[in-house]
Amino acid sequence: MSARTALVTGASSGIGRATALLLAREGYAVLAGVRKAEDGRSLADDARGELEPLMLDVTDPAAIEAAAAAVTEHSRGGGLDALVNNAGAAHTGPLEFVPLDDFRRQLEVNLVGQLAVTRAMLPALRQAKGRIVNVTSIGGLVSTPFYGPYCASKYALESVSDCLRAELRPWGIRTIIVEPGSVATEIWSSGNRLANEMRAELPPEAERLYGEALDAVTRISAETGARGIPPEEAARVIHKALAARWPRARYLVGRDAYGMKYASRLMPDRLWDAAVRRTLKLP
Repeated sequence: MSARTALVTGASSGIGRATALLLAREGYAVLAGVRKAEDGRSLADDARGELEPLMLDVTDPAAIEAAAAAVTEHSRGGGLDALVNNAGAAHTGPLEFVPLDDFRRQLEVNLVGQLAVTRAMLPALRQAKGRIVNVTSIGGLVSTPFYGPYCASKYALESVSDCLRAELRPWGIRTIIVEPGSVATEIWSSGNRLANEMRAELPPEAERLYGEALDAVTRISAETGARGIPPEEAARVIHKALAARWPRARYLVGRDAYGMKYASRLMPDRLWDAAVRRTLKLP
């Protein structure tokens, strides 16, 4: 019996890297999408099992087309058993001043890119009756001030995933959503870097209006990333979703994700907003 084939996007670090390594250990032939050759070499060195790095930028149509061809080649025509859409970025800032090009870029990476990869892989997924796991976020269920671009992209990916789950079911393709809370990954540091770059370009009026709040959000973001769960915990949930005979439609990951989801549902909006302001120490 040939190995099951999996494609994992955003495998350079964090959840994607942990997932690619875990699936390889569990017997999948893994194509691990990375954007830097050195990340691919690191993955290959650490892998136990069959894992091949694949240069893949989810916003590049040519790279996506090449990835689809690689899936066909490596599966020997057997199709794609698992697609893990994990690639993502985090643009933050006050919506009043976030450059619209940054907002568009956020949607392009976290939403359009995921759909583009999925569409390219559908012939192979149909052939194997494979599964799609879309990694969203608790930020796709609960909005956080100054994370507007990121939350918008993750809310939208939740919606797209729900539609795909119904639309692709006739071919035996299951679409599953994994919703992590705080995970100790590089997205926090890269998100803060992008935020600092954006802030440096803000007009003086933006700094006057939002400077104190942005200081608080940057501080809380660093603290949140530092106490996040290991990415391996999210990877185990993704593997569980791929292996389960009857997978759930969505899986929350982490205590904070559960707490935020249910607290936001139970509390009136006015009280929830006040709790968010206190938690983030916003002015």
